[in-house]
Amino acid sequence: MRNARRIVSLLGFTTLGGCSEGILDPRGPIASAQRLLLINSTEIMLVVVIPVILATLGFAWWYRSSNTRASRSDSENYEGRIEFVTWSIPALIVILLGGVIWISSHELDPRTPIAGKGDPLRVEVVALDWKWLFIYPDQGIAAVNELVIPAGTPVSFQITSATVMNSFFIPQLGSQVYAMGGMATHLNLLADAPGEFTGFSAMFSGDGFSDMLFVAKAVPAADFETWIKGVRGIGSPLDAEAYAELAKPSTAVSPKTFGSVRADLFEHIIDQTKSGAGHASTGAAWCRPVKQAGG
Repeated sequence: MRNARRIVSLLGFTTLGGCSEGILDPRGPIASAQRLLLINSTEIMLVVVIPVILATLGFAWWYRSSNTRASRSDSENYEGRIEFVTWSIPALIVILLGGVIWISSHELDPRTPIAGKGDPLRVEVVALDWKWLFIYPDQGIAAVNELVIPAGTPVSFQITSATVMNSFFIPQLGSQVYAMGGMATHLNLLADAPGEFTGFSAMFSGDGFSDMLFVAKAVPAADFETWIKGVRGIGSPLDAEAYAELAKPSTAVSPKTFGSVRADLFEHIIDQTKSGAGHASTGAAWCRPVKQAGG
């Protein structure tokens, strides 16, 4: 089993060698657990896949037309022992695989708290066309297409969409979670050490989908506090007028920060979207409310 694990890991890293910033390069406990689940599931499935492939090649070679030693029978008699082996092994594998996935899926519930240094940092995430808005309610600031978090501290996300459904995903930290209008989904993540990780929407949402990217920066706690103070000092306020401008469809948006933000903006966005007061944009109007903002 140890050798099999090494072979599977080698094959996985060789095949996905270009994914140095993906799920095979975890930088947090959730992503690490998900990679382990992926490897374990693959190993369990290979217990069936490899023997079946080898048996297929072996039967094809042995029963080739030129092999006169191979005995062939036209009898259609039922062979219970062969049927038992044929079906029992896959059935046991399915049961084992199902149990592993069931247990791991519950352990990796996005809402499950993560142990870390200090209290979790709350971040409210809003998917817009085609950018990400990050609101720090306890710090009273916000940022666009830039997520800064303290390394080693759990981060509690609340995620919604002011437009169509999107998918919030930072592969190196783990757990893809959908952003849906009119409701909030929850996600807990943690970065083990300082670093920069790519985040994006993993669900097509219109013309600007390919540019809906952001950078997640995990920094030391002291640097995070310094960043907070800097944003408060130079960032413009995210008031109603600024949000209305921000909500307009735009692509390839550069990171921007806001030194102050309306306290209940996240809840206001959910209520606005729930009431059908969202905005329609080119490229995804087929699944947006007809009613326009202010209409």
